[in-house]
Amino acid sequence: MKLNRRTFIKGAAGLAATTCLTGTAGVAAYQYGTNIETHWLAVEKVQIPIKNLKPALEGFKIVQLSDIHLHPFTQIEFIREVVDTAQALQPDLIALTGDYVLESADSIFELAPVLATLNPTYGIYASLGNHDLWTNADTVRHGFAESGLTLLRNEGLAFDVGNAQLFIAGVDDGWSGHPDLSAALDTHPGDIPTILLAHEPDLADRFVADKRVSLQLSGHTHGGQVRLPGKGPLILPRLGKKYELGLYRVEDLWVYTNRGVGVIGPPVRINCRPEITELTLVAG
Repeated sequence: MKLNRRTFIKGAAGLAATTCLTGTAGVAAYQYGTNIETHWLAVEKVQIPIKNLKPALEGFKIVQLSDIHLHPFTQIEFIREVVDTAQALQPDLIALTGDYVLESADSIFELAPVLATLNPTYGIYASLGNHDLWTNADTVRHGFAESGLTLLRNEGLAFDVGNAQLFIAGVDDGWSGHPDLSAALDTHPGDIPTILLAHEPDLADRFVADKRVSLQLSGHTHGGQVRLPGKGPLILPRLGKKYELGLYRVEDLWVYTNRGVGVIGPPVRINCRPEITELTLVAG
């Protein structure tokens, strides 16, 4: 559902009327959180300064999607809208940072072909999340392989961008898997920028020791899904309590935590819209 200002105001007015009729603000908030904000997609645009960035990489654009959680709450029609919006940003690279399914790993066979319609210049790269492991990681891997999507599980690779190179790596899930940054960087050629896909953001405290990594892209937290003014998120998951949302600097490492596209139960978002992130590399 595409939500413009008129649609939002109309929905908000309807919820206000519901509140007046029932006298229960919580009911109205829940209706708003489930019916409006969960589909009110936001595009966050962030510049990432990279030390000694070569001119060929200036303006390189990464579009990140995370925590899709297809079925039962998030449906494929919304994901098609997300994919269309992401593609319209004309990304150089697509980064997918885990939790593609929620209750059944078989949902990947519906999701992966839709993700494969993305057409960035330098490819689509993905890492796994805890829900992918909790359902069936092998099934999720198989779904990605069938659609020709590159899943990086303690793996990495370098590719050329003009006369420069960029390294993309992904680690296994940090909650229920075995993330191995050394293995992921095993083929790292040396002094080139490195983008790391790691589902849980708080893994940054471990990975910051390896100075080859320039930027860690994560998800996992959903931003809390419900954020109260002046209080922040109601609840945050394990390994997502420190770097909960947005951009952080951890010593020499940039960490970006995406709010995710989908939801887990209860399927509510309040002050925490679903997110596509456009990250642009600039000289720093």
